[in-house]
Amino acid sequence: MGERKIRVGELVKRELSALLHSRWRSESVAITITEVDISPDLRNARVYYSVIGGREAVAKAGKFLMSIRNQLRHLLGQKVVIKYTPELRFVYDPSVERGMHILEKLDELAADDPHGMEPEEDFREGEQY
Repeated sequence: MGERKIRVGELVKRELSALLHSRWRSESVAITITEVDISPDLRNARVYYSVIGGREAVAKAGKFLMSIRNQLRHLLGQKVVIKYTPELRFVYDPSVERGMHILEKLDELAADDPHGMEPEEDFREGEQY
């Protein structure tokens, strides 16, 4: 059942993203569906999303997704043929934001490094320690 759950989750993710960015283009331009976790009975889906922007953009996206949740479920049921169309629950995924923050910090460290991340001079090719 685990492999089927993963395949259905990927299919739902792809279809939800396509629906969002075709039907609600202007409202969903900053929203990315990052993952869909389907329950073992395929009746519930936890949809993780990320948003470009600050806290206001995250709150706005959450309200928007909740307002169109039933429409999305109905359209998903028309596109994807499975026994049950899952109930959708949207959850903000901060991992993309954290990744961007880490990359910024790494860029700052690289800019502060006077040697520009050069390899250590003590290392000699072919020498074994």
